[in-house]
Amino acid sequence: MADDIYTPPPVWQPTLSGGAFAGINRPTAGARFERELPVGEHPFQLYSLGTPNGVKVTIMFEELLAAGHAGAEYDAWKIGIGDGDQFGSGFTALNPNGKIPALLDQSGPQPFRVFEGGAILIHLAEKFDFLLPKTNPARAETLSWLSWQIGTAPFIGGGFGHFYQYAPEKYRYAIDRYAMETKRIFSVANNQLAETRFLAGDELTIADIAAYPWLGNLLHGAYSGSDKFLSLHENEHVERWVKEIDARPAVIRGRLVNTQALPERHSAADFDTVEDRSLFDPVRKRADV
Repeated sequence: MADDIYTPPPVWQPTLSGGAFAGINRPTAGARFERELPVGEHPFQLYSLGTPNGVKVTIMFEELLAAGHAGAEYDAWKIGIGDGDQFGSGFTALNPNGKIPALLDQSGPQPFRVFEGGAILIHLAEKFDFLLPKTNPARAETLSWLSWQIGTAPFIGGGFGHFYQYAPEKYRYAIDRYAMETKRIFSVANNQLAETRFLAGDELTIADIAAYPWLGNLLHGAYSGSDKFLSLHENEHVERWVKEIDARPAVIRGRLVNTQALPERHSAADFDTVEDRSLFDPVRKRADV
């Protein structure tokens, strides 16, 4: 009906649109309240949440530690984005964008911040010479696939995920638009993984660590059955890749950090406190954030 068609005004004004995040979304950045962040004793202080963007970094840390890089010990502090923790003054000082994850590197004489998941992965990879080739073409291939993931995530999360699950009403145009793009993104990965074991070649890299939480979560049914809705299991090579990464012990641990199962992580012993031991099974259910 014509009355249902939205006509944009000459000048847009913010309104409460409803939906899961209406109470925290604003068109301006910066701190909304004063709150300092806790700081632990380890070289790295991570402030995050066990979402796809957050677990990129915890998986990276757990892979580093599993590979014997003792200098990668970290404290992980949970930032409840639904409660608006990311708008505290301490957090926005680390990430002016007010998004998780954010990292404080205090491993040297002068602590400094690193924010956004891709930047943190590159920083850690270069610092420890880990999961990022030093020379081309392997380095270029890895960074290309990492950039691909960073560019495509908003279509999956803020696009498909939002309109399919979180929007106050179901809008067919929006769902169709982002469903098509999400399926295309899976097709890109599937075509590549038909030729290579991992995204950038035959070795695991930070490109896989970045892409796996997003593609893996959807393949496992995130967003209320997205796997069936989008027929994602047609992507047999993505499915093979997800299963292989699912089974890595460091990935299993990294996926638990900053979730309800393990809100904070300060040492490897913290994993012994996780009550639901089925979460350590490679074919387990996903931990709730």
